[in-house]
Order: sequence, then C-alpha cells, then structure tokens
Amino acid sequence: MTIGVTGGMGCGKSTVTKLLAELGYPLIDSDQVVRDEILTDPEVVDLARQRWGAEVLTAEGLLDRAAIAQRVFADAEELEALESWVHPRLYARWRERMEAAPDQSWVIEVPLLFEKGLENWFDFIVCVASSADVQLARLTQRGVPHALAEQRISKQLPLARKTVLADLVLWNDGTLPFLREQVDALHEELGSRQVNP
Repeated sequence: MTIGVTGGMGCGKSTVTKLLAELGYPLIDSDQVVRDEILTDPEVVDLARQRWGAEVLTAEGLLDRAAIAQRVFADAEELEALESWVHPRLYARWRERMEAAPDQSWVIEVPLLFEKGLENWFDFIVCVASSADVQLARLTQRGVPHALAEQRISKQLPLARKTVLADLVLWNDGTLPFLREQVDALHEELGSRQVNP
C-alpha cells in the first residue's frame, strides 16, 4: 500500500510523516529527495545554469535554491521549466525505492499531490491542514518572508479543496500530542485495511 501525505505549506506534513516513520512506515520525503539528490544532479545544475545564468549558482557551483525560488515563484513559465527537470526524476526515484521493497507500506510526502494529478499513485491520501494564520506564522518562523510565503501558498491548490479530495484530514492547529493522537488513529485505520508496516 502506498500512502500519500499532502497539505499546505507550513501545515505540518513533515511532522506527520516523521510520526508515521516512528510507527514503522518507510518514508520518502519528496522535498528532501529534490533538495539532496535532484538539485545536486550535475545535469540539473547545468540545465539551470543554461537557463538562468551563473547567478543561480553558489560559489561552490551548486544551485542557490533561494535565488531559484525568487525566479520561479514569480513566473509561471520558469516554474514550469524547473518542474519539467525535477518531477520526472523525482517519480523515477519513488519507483526505485518502492520496487526495492514492494511488500512495504510506503509513506510519501508530496506537497503538490493534487496539483500534479498524482492521485493514481496512492492507495490512501492524507491531507494535513491548519488555519491560514497558523500556516503563515509557521512559515515566517522558518525565515520565509511573509510576502513570499503568501506567493508560494497562492501557487498551490486551496487547502479547502485538498481536504475534500483527501481520504482523511489531520488538523494541525493544536499541540504535538494532539497531532500524535490523530496519527495513531490513522495508523489504526490503515491497519484495518490490512496494512502491515
């Protein structure tokens, strides 16, 4: 079984997937795969340099993710170019990991699950949600400027729509123990579907 975890920026997807990993589910963090494996791929670095020039590279010759974010979140065409390099490589890595352990129940954190029409990849979809005020406050605490946070959120499907499309919604405006209770209930629900992590 493959479980997709999605939701809005700053809603707590990573916290939920870590709690699921603690319960024994193998985890693929898509953002981490992109950051650590794909954006460091020499082929992707070269594509970015060709399109945007050396100003998107660090002194070490790696991609400056902040510089790229400023470009792509302000221009739909540039975002589409970046995604055309990143997404096929990401999906290939999902396949590799899952094919290596086909009997496992995988948890995959996918911020743009609905936006990219990836529903068919998953047997069960969880949406992590919180109020807009809490969402923006968390992003600001992470050092994301308020305007950029709003801009990036605006590029995603409205959170209310994601909650309708998901199989289960976890509400994360409260404490960590409250979220953990919801994850434990999710674990029981998955167990009732004969999922054995």
